[in-house]
Amino acid sequence: MNFELKTFDLAAAVGEKCDALIVLLGLSFKPGKDALSALLAQAMKAGDLELKAGKTLSLYRPAGIAAARVVFAGTGDGSARETRQGIAAAMAAAKSTQVKKLAVCFAEMPGEGALRSTIIAVAEASYVYTSTKSKPEPRVIQRVVLALPDAARLKPVFAQTVAAVTGIEYAKEWANRPANHATPTLLAGAAKSLAKLRNIQCEVLGPKEVAKLAMGSFMAVAQGTDEPLRFIVLRYSGASKAVAPTVLIGKGITFDSGGVSLKPAPEMDEMKFDMSGAASVLGVFRALADLQPAINVVGLIPACENMSGGRAIKPGDVVTSMSGQTIEILNTDAEGRLVLCDALTYAERFKPRAVVDIATLTGACMIALGGVRSGLFASSDELAAALVQAGESSTDLCWRMPLDDDYAEGLKTNFADVANVAGRAGGAITAAKFLQRFAAKFAWAHIDIAGTAWKSGAAKGATGRPVALLLQYLLASAK
Repeated sequence: MNFELKTFDLAAAVGEKCDALIVLLGLSFKPGKDALSALLAQAMKAGDLELKAGKTLSLYRPAGIAAARVVFAGTGDGSARETRQGIAAAMAAAKSTQVKKLAVCFAEMPGEGALRSTIIAVAEASYVYTSTKSKPEPRVIQRVVLALPDAARLKPVFAQTVAAVTGIEYAKEWANRPANHATPTLLAGAAKSLAKLRNIQCEVLGPKEVAKLAMGSFMAVAQGTDEPLRFIVLRYSGASKAVAPTVLIGKGITFDSGGVSLKPAPEMDEMKFDMSGAASVLGVFRALADLQPAINVVGLIPACENMSGGRAIKPGDVVTSMSGQTIEILNTDAEGRLVLCDALTYAERFKPRAVVDIATLTGACMIALGGVRSGLFASSDELAAALVQAGESSTDLCWRMPLDDDYAEGLKTNFADVANVAGRAGGAITAAKFLQRFAAKFAWAHIDIAGTAWKSGAAKGATGRPVALLLQYLLASAK
């Protein structure tokens, strides 16, 4: 989608030729003397328009206005949250017709968060999945003009958010693909395609290279499938080599059957989304290619399937991780932590400033936080605070969860250094405690996106989270 930023007010919006004009209005709005303001004054006086978040009024070819359709939308207090409610409601009204060119006009100067949420909401409402359709439905909205009273003031925020949208949609497209169209090999191909962009390099390790690294935990998960594993290493080099990189690790289970600990049949198709962490890393790199910030970033993606073939791991098996620690596998459906732990050990070689892993790791996190906030665990208060702030700024929210040592008691076993599960109670926390064992040599954070990576039901599909959060965090680290 083509976004364009312009400076103009309601008086100028009258002459903007477009298929639909959305006018965003906060509670403090006072009508002027232009044609749009006259309409607004009449509608507000008649009680047909409220300025509360999400309230809309649609008009068809109003006299004296160049737009074919006009949608007035209330944004309440003008916060990012209420602005997003307003633009989402307006987009629902505008999408009911064929809108190729859309103009979104802020009646008053928005804050940074309001502009970000508007751009992301417009893109979300117009996104169309196409990869595996014989006759792909075209994206109707081709061009979006964003009009502000003073566009120059928010130009950097605009550029960053448009890049974030590109990354979010890249992540969505790969996460939405069915497992036979997003195998570890195909995922590696997507990473290689990113290496064609400026300052990005890609290396892909296959089974032989991974075996030489002694990634016994990662290899154990992959041994039950015919699809060969891939360990993907992406590098974005925007600063000198002396600058320590941030490492992002994305869980890349391209399909999760649960293995021998088989998942229930209902909604198992949604386990194609179990590589959403990997998709988010790809999305971040796609956005970095557009923005070219002065930072260094490494992306690691351990990609494989978790299947129940004749060679699959069994409950009670003990494997040796790359770190040398032995792991008793009590549940083969707790496989994400088994691939991530070896990636965490691999990350040590980069001497990183920080490491953040992203994974659809536990149903327990979804029970705890639902689909609103991702779960955040961190060994560093400074890193945790930076990620929480990035989530608030980008409206891609997270919530810090505890990492008390007492939670690790359930991971003790008589037969290995650690078990891979510790029972149902506090499952998201005990999973994080497992990973923490492999992250002692750097500042580390774990983001559990099991509840936020995709939506079920009629709106089934990937969300592209937490690309916006991660990108905001990385860009803030460059300052």
